[in-house]
Amino acid sequence: MIPPKPVARPDKVSLWRYLRLFRADILSAQPARLYRAWMAEFRTPFFRSYLCNDPALVDLVLKERPGDFPKSDRVREGLAPLLGRSVFVTNGAEWEAQRRIIDPAFERGRLKETFPAMHAAALAARDRLIARAGTEVEIEEEMSHAAADVIFRTLFSIPIENRLAAEVFREFRGYQRAQPLLNLAAFLPLPALLPRFHGGRTRASARAIRRLITRLTEERMAAIRAGEAPDDLATKIMTTPDPETGACFDTAEMVDQVAIFFLAGHETSASALAWALYLLAVCPDAQDRVAAEAAAVGDQQDFSMLSGLSFTRDVFREALRLYPPVPMMVRENRCPERFRDRPLAPGAQIVLSPWHLHRHERIWDQPDKFDPYRWQSRAGRDAARDGYLPFSAGPRVCPGAGFAMVEGPLILALLVKHLRFAPVERAEPVPVAHLTVRSRNGIRIRVARRDATS
Repeated sequence: MIPPKPVARPDKVSLWRYLRLFRADILSAQPARLYRAWMAEFRTPFFRSYLCNDPALVDLVLKERPGDFPKSDRVREGLAPLLGRSVFVTNGAEWEAQRRIIDPAFERGRLKETFPAMHAAALAARDRLIARAGTEVEIEEEMSHAAADVIFRTLFSIPIENRLAAEVFREFRGYQRAQPLLNLAAFLPLPALLPRFHGGRTRASARAIRRLITRLTEERMAAIRAGEAPDDLATKIMTTPDPETGACFDTAEMVDQVAIFFLAGHETSASALAWALYLLAVCPDAQDRVAAEAAAVGDQQDFSMLSGLSFTRDVFREALRLYPPVPMMVRENRCPERFRDRPLAPGAQIVLSPWHLHRHERIWDQPDKFDPYRWQSRAGRDAARDGYLPFSAGPRVCPGAGFAMVEGPLILALLVKHLRFAPVERAEPVPVAHLTVRSRNGIRIRVARRDATS
């Protein structure tokens, strides 16, 4: 089955047309040749940009010499109102210190400890959808709810029904549609003192989210001092000192990190889960296999149940391949470089595109096809080694990658075990990139009780 894919733009368009397309949707703003090219150069009056699909160049930038290719400040321009100085946007010593504090919270042992909270959120999502059985559901919205619930339960030990958690979720839903991937400062080399032209709605939502997160963080700080804090991710991160300096995050620093945990852990998971359920809806054979696998696991409710969900995990991997939540990553070269016989001056934008790598015609067999079985083949594993970056790679790999690969298969299994999903006619979703890869008009799916349709 070939799922929907954005229509590529003509190979040559004016700069103004390209900027308008890019701001509206990064995916359809790109030419079709990028699905075959190893490298492409884009020129503007303000900077040079090089999209790299060559696996050797990707490894060079992300794994071999990541210090020479820091994250571009141009990406931070669009996200600064919400993320501040979080680990997602920093570089150098500041980023290294942040990762030394954050990484221990996401070690495998801690994932086992957070599993009961994830499982409870998955059950709550299942029950909400069972209550809507027999209707059409906008599944992106439902998965946003589910992913946010996972974050609140694992990070702060509160369900999304908690009043403060519900307020954060409501404000974030407004932010994600108001904020494009890039704002004007991402294209123009503006002086530091010049305003960044963020929209009023974007700034207001970001302020509201950060104000609410500050309340959560201050309450947790007080609970830690009183010896009454639950042993969850927030407590682990806030009480972990940097092993080199002994410093812990203060409240302001923790607010920045919680903002990116919510953005990365909620928005990206919601995107991946929604697309995975759509793919299962249009592939009933794969959906039935997931249901059978989940039924075989039985009533297990501990971490070990994941070992019985191998096909479900492959479905989630394949959804991440076809619809990577973060479609592009931007780095900047500090030194003069030579890529594929092209000289790169310092300050060039190096674009690594999971969207194009995951569908690259020279790397993957039938790259646009939904085929979860490819992950069991040697060819599929080899392709993944060269062209699969849903969580980035190297030192800057997403610290929550393991978290996501537990959360995704778990939620899919519990939903499909009890529910059957079917596509809605004449409602094929159109992928676009806002903060993550979403559908332009949502993803509508029919939901039914599985025991009523078997």
